[in-house]
Amino acid sequence: MAKHRLEQPNRGTKVAKRAVVAGSITVGSLAAVAGPALAAPIHVPNVGTFELPGVDTKQVPQQFQEHKAAPAPKAAPSTPAAESPGASVSVPNLGTFTVPGLNDNQIPQQFKPKGGGGILGAQPTAAQKAVRVAESKIGAPYVYGSAGPNAFDCSGLVYYSYKQAGKTIPRDSYGQLGGGTPVSSIAAAKPGDVLIFNGGGHAGMYVGNGTFVHASTAGVPVKKDKVSNWSITGIRRY
Repeated sequence: MAKHRLEQPNRGTKVAKRAVVAGSITVGSLAAVAGPALAAPIHVPNVGTFELPGVDTKQVPQQFQEHKAAPAPKAAPSTPAAESPGASVSVPNLGTFTVPGLNDNQIPQQFKPKGGGGILGAQPTAAQKAVRVAESKIGAPYVYGSAGPNAFDCSGLVYYSYKQAGKTIPRDSYGQLGGGTPVSSIAAAKPGDVLIFNGGGHAGMYVGNGTFVHASTAGVPVKKDKVSNWSITGIRRY
């Protein structure tokens, strides 16, 4: 992930306050360019307080919002030639930034970059999105041959949920059993895995904790059910 470099803080100040991130802050393919009225202060304990252009104050987690200035860490004496080029600071849900003049050992462990994540944090997977869609349809009526948005049959609910999550999977339960990657057992299942029952004639979506969402039969709306109440034929991961 690209890092944003902060301007060199004044050595004479007590805190690295109001340092400014140069350039724009990118979220996926979108760039939020800093504007004169949009710059959120963010306080990193034991490091300092900085302004992030292009970030709204509402985007800053509560624990990183500025309440009062904190003393800056005391840097070990050094000559200009030996001055640290900067240390990386990772702020959850915002990103990783370089603070000039600091050494890595001055950054608290919880703020050291560990890799991964975007400027707004890790994005949900297609499976996680599909689970949310399926759960949002609880209470919708069962209609044979329907695949949403207001009514569903069993495989139609699974197909629709993944379609809304940006992934196309087979439409019928037998096709869903034949696609994806096999999962060995329900103990190894993850939310979003497709559960196939009754020899391939019924499908549902695992949501965790031994439960799944499905459109079971005519007259019964989409609901959650216990996996243990059904005989599993196969589990597929998409």
